[in-house]
Amino acid sequence: MTASARPPLREPPSWDLVLKRNYVERLKRERFPLDVRDDLPRLIDEGYEKVSEEDVVRLQWWGLYHDKPKVGTFMMRVKIAGGILTGPQLRAIGDIADRYGKGYGELSTRQNIQLHHIELSHLPDVFDTLERNGLSTAGGCGDTVRNITSCPVAGIDGEELFDAAAITRSTAKFFYGNRDYCDLPRKHKITIACCPYQCNLPEMHCIALIGTVHEGQEGFAVRIGGGLSTAPRVARDLEVFVPKDDHMDLLKAILDLWKEDPRYRLSRVKARFKFMVDDYGPERIRELVEQKLGHSLVRLPAPAAVGYTDHIGVHAQRQDGLSYVGFPVSMGWMNGKQMHQLADLMETYGGELRITRQQNFVLSGVPNERLDEVIARVAEIGYTLDVNRLRGSSIGCTGEPYCNYAVTETKYRLQSLVEHMEATFGKDVEGLRLQLDGCPHSCGQHWLGDIGVQGTTARERGADGAKQQAYDIYLRGGIGARATVGSPLIRRVPSETLQDYVTNLFRVYLSERGADGGQLNAAGDLGAAADFKAFCDRHTDLELFTYSGAGPEHAPRELAAVLAAG
Repeated sequence: MTASARPPLREPPSWDLVLKRNYVERLKRERFPLDVRDDLPRLIDEGYEKVSEEDVVRLQWWGLYHDKPKVGTFMMRVKIAGGILTGPQLRAIGDIADRYGKGYGELSTRQNIQLHHIELSHLPDVFDTLERNGLSTAGGCGDTVRNITSCPVAGIDGEELFDAAAITRSTAKFFYGNRDYCDLPRKHKITIACCPYQCNLPEMHCIALIGTVHEGQEGFAVRIGGGLSTAPRVARDLEVFVPKDDHMDLLKAILDLWKEDPRYRLSRVKARFKFMVDDYGPERIRELVEQKLGHSLVRLPAPAAVGYTDHIGVHAQRQDGLSYVGFPVSMGWMNGKQMHQLADLMETYGGELRITRQQNFVLSGVPNERLDEVIARVAEIGYTLDVNRLRGSSIGCTGEPYCNYAVTETKYRLQSLVEHMEATFGKDVEGLRLQLDGCPHSCGQHWLGDIGVQGTTARERGADGAKQQAYDIYLRGGIGARATVGSPLIRRVPSETLQDYVTNLFRVYLSERGADGGQLNAAGDLGAAADFKAFCDRHTDLELFTYSGAGPEHAPRELAAVLAAG
């Protein structure tokens, strides 16, 4: 739809109406959320029970969400620009995990590390420990620019078009804790990378800067308006080229355009930038951005991803004599002891740990002559390369027992499913992207998986009248050049039968693949499962539902009508 063909925008609401309707906008004006840190001595002295609900919300601006149940402990999200950590930084996070977080830690899909069990009284020491090591939680949650992601091997990979690591760091330095960009309508997600595989998932970000070279000049193509949660969108192409030295002006112009429009502050549900892109369209957004910049932008379509990579395994760096090694991390788990052990190892050769979107990590700067030694030591720490690569391609959100939104277990359920698939199919399942969430918010990106799974509740209650955990199964999700939002084709599957339906689908896929010669797409290096999406796209919803073996009671409404009609 062209800009001229779009329906007219509704009249912008008055700020009085915004403040009446939106309690978060109201509390942000009553006291700026970042300032809640100044109140910590009082909050600690008075005790958790006396903390107002408004101040609990403000604590989100310092990366804190209630753990489940809400009894005074918090999840804390440490922002790590581009996912890159030095040895001392990883050790500092490990110190906090061991001292206050019961040793537990998890790598996230946004290249953060999340800790749990943090209490208000811990925060002064936590903030001091992080900041002494160049780390912060500022804007880890709340209406801010969230952690800025990138390709985990930025600056070291030989296929990277140009080094995006320094650009990501400088961008993060500007936005993290910047009060001008900590009063946005909602959270805002930016990614910057020059990875030809686009492993950082630009199609699902509010703003994605995609490295390219135009007429000999290094810079970025731009996509806008992507996002997941309950209303997923694939980002649209802004069709512009921005020289790399001008990227900050572009980011600020887009953010200023959004934050100044009160239409996107009236309702929290409709506050995300993707809804503004829906309303205006990328063409009109481009016009308005050019007005803010005071000049036209060069027109250039964004390049497509050349394939898929997870950066697992051993790879030569662009720096002579060095390699990086990507390690699969089952369920994204990393405890404090492991953080310390990895930090100790990294410091023996001066390398870095880099978190990937798939909740894995890369060790960079490994001297080639020490590769075998380092890989063996990391295996002793708990992360071996000698595992099925399904361990590295599967993603699970935090979920039970920590997240207040989750209605089902997640990481443990995914672990059980992965182990079952490995035992049943062996190497044939390598490369399959299993992604499981405990709620619709999609932190584990279930919309995009080859097989996505979202927690829900069963239609029937248990013998004691309690709600029973169940799952919806999503198919047809895709990323990269085939970015597609998946669809729920099998509904409210009881926990104990989830693996049966997933197994049935994959078994039919394998039989068909054997019959057609097993053609792979550009990601074929990941293993035979890399073309599972192509299998789904070849079949109708009814065929896929039938292959799963699910009964009509698990059919979505449209499919149930077809089944009922015979």
